Amino acid sequence: MTSDADDATGDGSSPEPRVETPVERAAAYLLDVDETTVERLPVEVAQEVPGNAARQVVALACQKAGDLVVDPRTVLTWVMSSVGAPAAVVGLLVPVRESGSLLPQAAISGFVRRRRIRKWLWVAGAAGQAVSVLAMAILAATTSGALAGWGILGALAVFALARSLSSLTSKDVLGRTMPKGTRGQVTGTATVASGAVAITLGAALRAFGGDDAQVGTLAVILGAGALAWVLAGGIFATITEQAGEVEVPDDDRGSALTLLRTDRDFRRFVIVRTLLLVSALSPPFVVALATEVGGAGLAGLGPFLISSGLASLLGGRFWGNLADRSSRLTMALAAGGATLVIVGLLLALRVEALREATLLYPAAYLLLAIAHTGVRVGRKTYVVDLAEGNQRTDYVAVSNSAMGVLLLVTGALTSAVAVFGIEVALAVLAGLGLLGAVASRTLPHVSQDAR
Repeated sequence: MTSDADDATGDGSSPEPRVETPVERAAAYLLDVDETTVERLPVEVAQEVPGNAARQVVALACQKAGDLVVDPRTVLTWVMSSVGAPAAVVGLLVPVRESGSLLPQAAISGFVRRRRIRKWLWVAGAAGQAVSVLAMAILAATTSGALAGWGILGALAVFALARSLSSLTSKDVLGRTMPKGTRGQVTGTATVASGAVAITLGAALRAFGGDDAQVGTLAVILGAGALAWVLAGGIFATITEQAGEVEVPDDDRGSALTLLRTDRDFRRFVIVRTLLLVSALSPPFVVALATEVGGAGLAGLGPFLISSGLASLLGGRFWGNLADRSSRLTMALAAGGATLVIVGLLLALRVEALREATLLYPAAYLLLAIAHTGVRVGRKTYVVDLAEGNQRTDYVAVSNSAMGVLLLVTGALTSAVAVFGIEVALAVLAGLGLLGAVASRTLPHVSQDAR
């Protein structure tokens, strides 16, 4: 127990109670916080949990809103079509965006571990993403053809590199500032907020987009995305983070192969994460099927953005709360759900009337997006809860770098299979998802209520 003297200030008076802002009170209302886990945080961080939760929710929501307009599966594909970019460039969008943000992380993890405060690295990454997206907007508005296509792809590569820094440090900051049992809720709430933005944008495009791909409109959308990252960086900079330990890694510590070879539980997680790619790789094939039926005008883009938004709105909080109870179960249910959606779509495509129904594809995309939200929230929460301290940085960096390689390999294989038809590629991905659902249940339980 503490004495009265412990609660008093140096002059014998009681300390002034801290006044929470309305945003902090809202965050405290939204989050189900176990006070015993808060007590494990440093005192100066523990008292800032509501404020830090609010700041991270808003910053991550802004980031996710920006991600919406740089999605290679939807918006960037429409941008490339509107500027007349070569088909080869369009095919490189997903690999450059995803692998470019994952591959560098093992290489930069040592640099991150040398920093006692990690939030500024996230802010720097957000600034780099903002500049890159602004460059895309300018290129879309002022150039066309191969020049526009390759220029936008180059800006996307820079974007991906900046994203790798933010991706690596965001989980570090989340682990340092939020206790177990709340981390999935923070990610899930941010996902819900970004979903509202996606629905609004998608509805506007559906209502006013028309049947043509309008370059000016797309450039404005990209410019708004750049602004979203500026706001995200400014808000993230206000997070209260305690200075952590500094570590200068040796060569062994920084070796991805060493960590994968020696850490059994981590190696199993990376393998399972590979099997969960079903929800990431299947949506482009659904969009491709849709363009064959309904064309590629801006109005056609609207339903897919609405689907993305609804997925975030419907799935964010649900998956976040479930991930705090059992992140491995979250991954298993999400992967299994994605598999069922693909199987259902393949069966529907056997019926000619359903195959020509334009709403079939946004509906399938919606369900896949809900599943993908669960996969993302589940795996992010799992890797944060699996490790502590600087080990968390290693886990995130190595798993993401390994996934960059595995994504390229898996993406290449599914693309090769797609030569025999999009439906064949989807069937292969469904099989992958089934394996992922089963394998997720075999992972060690690391969530707050682990038993």
